[in-house]
Amino acid sequence: MSNHDTLASRAEVEVDNDLDSSYGGDGFSSASTSLHSSVLKYEWKHGRRYHSYQSGSYNFPNDEREQDRLDMIHHVFYRLLHDRLFLAPVDPDAGLRVLDIGTGTGLWAIHLGDEYPGALEIVGNDLSPIQPQWTPPNVHFVVDDVELDWAEPQLYDFIHCRYMAGGIKDWPRLIGQMFANTKPGGWVELHETANTLFSQDGSLQPDNAMVKMMDGLAEACDKIGRTLDPAPSMKKWAEEAGFVNVKEQRFSLPIGSWPRDPRLKEVGTLMGINFVEGVEAFTAALFKDVLGWSQEEVAVLNAGVRSSVRKGDAHAMFDYLVITSQRPE
Repeated sequence: MSNHDTLASRAEVEVDNDLDSSYGGDGFSSASTSLHSSVLKYEWKHGRRYHSYQSGSYNFPNDEREQDRLDMIHHVFYRLLHDRLFLAPVDPDAGLRVLDIGTGTGLWAIHLGDEYPGALEIVGNDLSPIQPQWTPPNVHFVVDDVELDWAEPQLYDFIHCRYMAGGIKDWPRLIGQMFANTKPGGWVELHETANTLFSQDGSLQPDNAMVKMMDGLAEACDKIGRTLDPAPSMKKWAEEAGFVNVKEQRFSLPIGSWPRDPRLKEVGTLMGINFVEGVEAFTAALFKDVLGWSQEEVAVLNAGVRSSVRKGDAHAMFDYLVITSQRPE
């Protein structure tokens, strides 16, 4: 039996004739306060704002619209894991030092700091200084490129890395650096979607615009040497780095409000909004600058993605992989 077969019972389709109402055009508003300073520099292209530090290494925007989307995705992953921030057998309250790689808006680190006030220190690093100024007392953020040498290595009890597909050139090297910076007996946890869309009932066809978008993103990321699909190899890379007790867990991540299960319906509805509201951010730089598509070609694809999600007849989904691994004592 395949992995996809084993997930079938968890993502049953519910017929819903009012799908359009789930995907309004107003998007989500964020209550978080962004860090602004006159000394910060950004790049503007395709009508969106991008980071300037290590320019080109991350091909997605960092403006407020994108921050709202990232905050929504944090909620998606939290709900997908049954309201858990991590799966590793650790207790941050026991004075642990925690590192969140590619922290983005910092919401995972802040959420962890709120839930575990006994954590000694929670550090979030990112290329973009977009994190809130007000955080729990045990949380702080640094602007850093984790692909460079970790100049002042510190040992952490727990390192968390999530949603970095398309942003890393050398995953085995990065995972090796995580190993070197984890205390003996400490844990590393990696979260990524396996970025090949599928359906369990044959409703997702190869000519669907969502499939075309994911295929184009994969092609563009391959061209720039930053794979869109590291997830299937992460368990192997962790083992090769020297980690033990390496475990891979899979979760069904639906796109759209079609699942019967209330939690998966919530997750799928938000993932549908993610596609409808986020498709422009996904395709702008990679399709135009890397693949050479025209503005008109990209606009047609984006419209097709939005239309497919709103129609809701293609029951698309990803596998969401969580890899936990321990540095030997």
